[in-house]
Amino acid sequence: MTLTELRYIVAVAREKHFGRAAEACFVSQPTLSVAIKKLEDELDVKIFERGASEVSVTPLGEEIVRQAQAVLDQAAAIKEIAKRGKDPLNGPLKLGVIYTIGPYLLPDLVRNAIERVPQMPLMLHENFTIKLLEMLRTGELDCAILAEPFPEAGLAVAPLYDEPFVVAVPRTHPLASREHIASEELKRETMLLLGTGHCFRDHVLEVCPEFARFSSDAEGIRKSFEGSSLETIKHMVASGMGLTVVPQLSVPREPQAHVAYVPFAAPVPTRRVVLVWRRTFTRYEAIAALRNAIYACELAGVHKLSE
Repeated sequence: MTLTELRYIVAVAREKHFGRAAEACFVSQPTLSVAIKKLEDELDVKIFERGASEVSVTPLGEEIVRQAQAVLDQAAAIKEIAKRGKDPLNGPLKLGVIYTIGPYLLPDLVRNAIERVPQMPLMLHENFTIKLLEMLRTGELDCAILAEPFPEAGLAVAPLYDEPFVVAVPRTHPLASREHIASEELKRETMLLLGTGHCFRDHVLEVCPEFARFSSDAEGIRKSFEGSSLETIKHMVASGMGLTVVPQLSVPREPQAHVAYVPFAAPVPTRRVVLVWRRTFTRYEAIAALRNAIYACELAGVHKLSE
């Protein structure tokens, strides 16, 4: 049994396909298939069920793959320990960020990271929360910036900031001149929401659960449209198609000609943004340096947190 063979079975379990797993491991498919068959013969168990179009993991194989990932993590930790003796911050840091944070935090964060720790380049990946958690589990990411809550246990979590929500309103709308808007008032408006998969959509639905009903009566919202990104939805607001709710950091610093951003009345809905990483990840100094680079960002309108 070798680390290479363990790497192969983890890749196949992730990709559910021998060809894609071979590409991810930079080997030919026959090489990968022969190595996995050799491991199955050595263990005298079947790890994978081979189907016509997809590969599935057997129940016993699930346990073997989990243990293989743990072994690979420990092997990587040995290398990281050796690196830390020379320069704990040397080498790239693989960082994941959800879509509703990345565009508004990353420009300042990358600039601060380059100034503070130029020997630690950030390898960035934007995706949905559930995908980033999977990439953390498999070691494809070192850490991720997410918004609570998220369905995962066993990760180290450090709070970064609490971010209030704001209502984006067309300039021609009667609510645009208000100092504050109560969430109750949005029930009667046409709302624009992010599509399924975005955790920020779930946060908005928690603030105004009426949106989830797509109600057409006088007491509910008239209609709800979905968009693929916050910036797309803001353009729809600017066109007068409806209102939306956005996180504070997405509010432009300069006044907009066609969109007004109005704060919520108390209690103001917020989301908590956190940095998460595997507890087995050993580059503690890299995590601390990343947090310091985040805290050095302007983060206008949010409440910065520290442990």
